Amino acid sequence: MTQYQQEEGILQEDSGGEFERTPVPQSKLKGWKSFIGMYAGEHAAGTEFMIGPLFLTAGVSAFDLIIGLLIGNLLAVLSWRFLTAEIAVKNRLTLYFQLEKICGKKLVTGYNLANGILFCFLAGSMITVSATAVGIPFNMPMPKLDDTLPNGMTWIIIVIIIGAVISLIAARGYDTVTKAANWMSPIIVLAFVACGIVALGQLGVDSFSDFWNIWGDGGEPFPGQTKFTFWHVVIWSWFANGAMHIGMSDLSVFRFAKEAKAGWATAAGMYVGHYMAWIAAALLYAVYLKSPEAQAFLSTNSAPPVAPGPMAYNAIGVLGIIAVVLAGWTTANPTIYRAGLAFQAILPKLSTAKVTILAGTIATIAGLFPAFAMKLLGFVALYGFILAPFGAIIVFEHFFHKKAGIIKNYAEVANLSFNKSVFWAWAISFGVFYFISIQFDVFLSFVTLPAWILCGVLFLILSKYSQKK
Repeated sequence: MTQYQQEEGILQEDSGGEFERTPVPQSKLKGWKSFIGMYAGEHAAGTEFMIGPLFLTAGVSAFDLIIGLLIGNLLAVLSWRFLTAEIAVKNRLTLYFQLEKICGKKLVTGYNLANGILFCFLAGSMITVSATAVGIPFNMPMPKLDDTLPNGMTWIIIVIIIGAVISLIAARGYDTVTKAANWMSPIIVLAFVACGIVALGQLGVDSFSDFWNIWGDGGEPFPGQTKFTFWHVVIWSWFANGAMHIGMSDLSVFRFAKEAKAGWATAAGMYVGHYMAWIAAALLYAVYLKSPEAQAFLSTNSAPPVAPGPMAYNAIGVLGIIAVVLAGWTTANPTIYRAGLAFQAILPKLSTAKVTILAGTIATIAGLFPAFAMKLLGFVALYGFILAPFGAIIVFEHFFHKKAGIIKNYAEVANLSFNKSVFWAWAISFGVFYFISIQFDVFLSFVTLPAWILCGVLFLILSKYSQKK
């Protein structure tokens, strides 16, 4: 055994095999093809069954949806490729360890807690999605668009079982999560294509103009929903995964990449999942809206429920049930894995498996409450707005620390446990733009990028000032 191999063995043993506090060694790096299945699986997944229909409830037009998604998803891919992947292959550290070097242990603990909990809530919404499919054979009442609490014991039992299985898979580590995604994603993608084709037939679509007219010029949103315009679609789809790309969460994923060009693999997720799958899921909901049940809701000025399981089952039968269950898994698995890494940074004495089980337990509890899934458009906008500015700290330091004349990884160098420059940069940018959003009723995704830029600029300015002392 060479000295290099011995060092790698020690690194892997020290880090529990997941390299939470060490750079990923050369022998563990993966080619760009390894990331295609993971991103296609994660993003052609449970969220898509919810988000596609929610666009319809927001009254989007055909142009706004089709062209807006084309542009917004491209911006997301570029963000992953030239920001996240670029930095990840240079440092090969998790987001949490990288932030600890910049922010200090105490400050990053608060971030990790918020990040882990928000990821758990997102994973919980995917457990909700899978539960709508598993509940079909049991004639389980489906949650409504405005439901908050569990609607019965059957729902509770199904959610707990699904959550337990997903948590156990995620607890087995990155390789297991990747293998699960690579196995499931082709089935899910084929199911989305089949659902879209069947739905087009059910809607009587014989030409592109018929397809276009499903959305037409748009309309008024359903009760309690926000009206989406072209710019809502572009900006929301760009920042739907803002915490992962400009927020740098996927440093934890791309640290395993051999080259930064692995970032292009995210296009598989964006254009198979966030484009084709969103539109296919919207078509399923368009079919449901023509049903007597949905018309009864609309006649009383109520929003019809968005239940992915029954919609997919109506289109392609048992395969639809299987697809929705797997789709929920492929999103929840890597999300719980990420949450586990966040909790690992707070509880370093616990193994990765144990903190991942903890994350899965929180996600399962969240999955009992349908509100997280039914309000997914607003929730995703909120969690991106909260977490993305911390990514600006990493990005601005990485690219501009020399020009700004600041010390890189200052908390580590100066032995700080709480870097005030980071805290005030985030707090000011968050406070200013959240106030603007609330006071002037500005959609939260519209202020995510300005908050991100302001946070990065303030970090450089405040760091320059504080490091002179």
